Order: sequence, then C-alpha cells, then structure tokens
Amino acid sequence: MDAATRLRRLLDDDGLPAGTDLPRWLAPLPEWLENFGLNIAWLVVVINLVGTAFGFWYYGYQFSIEPVVMWPLVPDSPVATLFIALSLALWKLGRSNEYVNALAFFGCLKLGLWTPYVLLAFKADFSYLHWAMYNFLFWSHLAMVVEAFLIQRYAEFPSLAVLVAVGWYGLNDLVDYFVPIAGTPHHTLIPAEPIVDGVVQHVSPAHEYAAAGAVLLTVAATFLALATRVAKLERGVID
Repeated sequence: MDAATRLRRLLDDDGLPAGTDLPRWLAPLPEWLENFGLNIAWLVVVINLVGTAFGFWYYGYQFSIEPVVMWPLVPDSPVATLFIALSLALWKLGRSNEYVNALAFFGCLKLGLWTPYVLLAFKADFSYLHWAMYNFLFWSHLAMVVEAFLIQRYAEFPSLAVLVAVGWYGLNDLVDYFVPIAGTPHHTLIPAEPIVDGVVQHVSPAHEYAAAGAVLLTVAATFLALATRVAKLERGVID
C-alpha cells in the first residue's frame, strides 16, 4: 500500500461513527480532521497519557504547597487529558461511557482555552518561561480543544452525564476561586500572583481575571454539550 492510499484511509470515515451534520458552531472541525483524529485514536490516547504524566510533573511544586486533601482538585489539565484518553480508549474498545465523554469534553474545552487565555492575559509575567516551553503550553492546550470536538461524533451527552461534568468542574471553580475549603484558592499557579513563604497571594485583579475565564468556560461547555444533544435529537442521530 502506497503512502497516498494510507493517507486517504486515515481521512476516510470507514468504520467510524457517521458524521452528525451539526451546525458549524457545534462541530467546528472539518469532517476530514474528525476522521483523522478518530482513525489515529490509539495514538492520541498515548499522547494524552504522556501529557498527563508531564502535567503531574509540572504541578510538582504546587502539590508541595497545597493541602494534601485538595490534591485531587489541583492538576486541572492533566486530569482533562486523562479524561480524553479514557474517553477515546473506551470508545475504541466498544465500551463508550457517557460520563467520561462529558468530563472529557468539559475538561479539554475548558482547560484547552483557559491556559492560552492566561498565557496571553499575563504574558509579561510569563516571561521567565523559555520561548519553547511557552509555545508548547500554548499550542498543546489549544490541541485539547480540537480533541474536545472529536467527542461529538460518538457521544450523546445525556443530561445526567452533563450534570456530573458540571458538578465536577463547578466544584473546581468553587475551590479554585471562591471557597477554597482548605488553605487558599487552589487554581493553577499564575506568575501574576506571588508566593510568599509558601502561600499564594491571590492579588487583584489577576485572581478575578483567572476566575472569570474559568467560570465563563464552564458555562460555555455546559451550553455546547446540551446544545449538541438537542441538535442530535432533532436530526434523529440519537433517540
């Protein structure tokens, strides 16, 4: 088989869930890109598991200054990449799970956009990062958004699954910005907020900017997931 034939097969929809014909604002990826992503799903799973491991390493310092009880709510992006890896793997194994699908969609959309947002909003403060690391963080998180929109091909987003995702990411927003429960707010460290004696100083307006982005993206993910379900029901794609 020549290279051109292999490439065509990667872009074909043979053996994949049918295209959903959703409005572009719900399914912004061209169908060939959806096909490609789903056809190389196992590779995408591996990449995300590597990204998850890197993410936990990246959060190493923050773990050291956070109360242990809050650790499950600290590593936002690594958990999101773990969710998408699980979502794609379960789908490939014929055991797709709507709760995992919803969590993966919310996580990849929210963290995939929030991180580039803070990298741009506080660009001067991130000047300590090597340009290669800055760009890696920026573009790898935007790739998570692309992954989020692969999920609509095989997910139904039932209301209970969306509610679970809203509960998880709503809880994250609550403890990250408003009611930390233990210690100070637990959102991902941003250099605009200094650390004094191991305690993050959640200064204004940096804290409010970070919070606004996170909450708006949780709301956006909720709307898009429910709108996708409604559109699929209207088109008879799901019952």
